[in-house]
Amino acid sequence: MELRHLQVFVAVARAGTVTGAANVLELAPASVSEQVRRLENGLGVTLFDRTPRGMRLTAPGKALLERAQGLLDHADEVRRAVTGRRRRVTVGALEMLAATRLPAVVRRLAERRPDLDVDVRTLNRGPLLAAVADGGVDAALLLDAGMRIGTLGFRPPDGLDFLDVGEVALRLVAAPGGDARTLLVSPPECSIRMAVERMFAADVPRRELTSISTAREWVRQGLGRSLLPDFAVDADLDSGTLVTVAPAPEECRAAEGAGGGKSLDASEGTGRSPTLALRMVWTRGREAALRDVLYAMSD
Repeated sequence: MELRHLQVFVAVARAGTVTGAANVLELAPASVSEQVRRLENGLGVTLFDRTPRGMRLTAPGKALLERAQGLLDHADEVRRAVTGRRRRVTVGALEMLAATRLPAVVRRLAERRPDLDVDVRTLNRGPLLAAVADGGVDAALLLDAGMRIGTLGFRPPDGLDFLDVGEVALRLVAAPGGDARTLLVSPPECSIRMAVERMFAADVPRRELTSISTAREWVRQGLGRSLLPDFAVDADLDSGTLVTVAPAPEECRAAEGAGGGKSLDASEGTGRSPTLALRMVWTRGREAALRDVLYAMSD
């Protein structure tokens, strides 16, 4: 096995197509195909099933993928040790988490590993997960629920692993004396919006706004109620600018989470706020290379 062949193999496995990998690697598709064939010939196994929809990993291909990135990471570590080049890592998060959680992560990394250069990327969930899968982001923070990635209602790329590092409580809030009927929601791809759809019946009127921060400002001005994360509204609740409100029983929907995930309960009568998991994700097999990054993100 040659490192360049492994790099091409990993790119094809992540992209799912030769063309997609060629674009990432800035190589001709024919060159990508040839390097995959050479790796298969050298190992004496078929790594991909070639299908009309793209390249699908075989069982040997899956076994290699779990180990290939570790080999590439080790080779990069050796290269840095020889050349003295500093290591650069990239951490990512949803915008609302980048503002509230990533500063502490960057600070801990600076204290733990002053030899690292740390970049930060703020992306929506779909591009963020794609960036983790293709190596553009080493590890990321997002919101989810349940026992697997995507239980909240989205489909993640293959090959990711995760660890839940905390909880984010959701508060249904309104301004004192304000409109407590109109439900202000963020766009459909937002994690908080997905939580709304799991908690509230479809016939509850919604007004869609552009972001969590916009929904919070509209609520503060008495224009509706909204389900918002604790870090966005707890200061307003402490000051009395906002108050928690209870949904009517007929507004709540009993929703079973996909994959056996726990339903989100919108009822205030339980005395507990519904929660989402603060979830750290990374590419499976990179734990050794990302140890310090993962520690800093999970503290």
